[in-house]
Amino acid sequence: MSKIVNCIIVDDEPVARDILKSHLQKVNAVTVVATCKNAVEAFNEISLNKIDLIFLDINMPEISGLSFAKSINKNTKVIFTTAYREYAADGFNLQAVDYLLKPISFERLLQAINKFLNENITVTTQSTSEILPQETNFIFVRSDRKMIKINFSEINYVESFSDYIKIHVADKIIVTRETITSIEAKLPKSDFMRIHRSFVVSIPKIESFTNEFVEINKKAIPISRSYKKDVLHRLENV
Repeated sequence: MSKIVNCIIVDDEPVARDILKSHLQKVNAVTVVATCKNAVEAFNEISLNKIDLIFLDINMPEISGLSFAKSINKNTKVIFTTAYREYAADGFNLQAVDYLLKPISFERLLQAINKFLNENITVTTQSTSEILPQETNFIFVRSDRKMIKINFSEINYVESFSDYIKIHVADKIIVTRETITSIEAKLPKSDFMRIHRSFVVSIPKIESFTNEFVEINKKAIPISRSYKKDVLHRLENV
């Protein structure tokens, strides 16, 4: 496959299409051939153009994303996009490249594209000033029936409780139904680090550390045995 990936975006929500298109336009390896509001428009596009990759919403009226994915040529790969975690199993059963939960961060999108390219081609982008706008400095999470904006710089650490996580920010705790692994993928690796199965911490917020814990805002957060070597190596070489 050439280094330029032809893709289409299929989503019934105009805002979701626009956000994803804006992200993809920053990636040199990808060309957005078209945006489609339903499966019928998408069928027309893939019949007229050579499409390598489809960013496909699952929950659409009339023809769902899952039904559409079952009907297309298997050489055309799919990355599912949805706000509903419960569809993940169905998506991966269709051998989707990846499954992205909305709202989709630019960093998480790049991970999915690199996965599509089998990590053999490094996705290159425009200059840092152009590809890292202010929107990449925060995430939105669903809490109390609304989407809440959280700046990365405000996060002290993230704590896991089964299917829920607590995001400890400067002056409050935000609870959201998400796994710690999925939230970790949305955080910049330059500033955040997993130190325990149940904890991801902000490196700039660490006040002190030992072989057993890091201290943030006067709270001792444990370093588990399985993460200890990598954590200590990184902290000692900051």
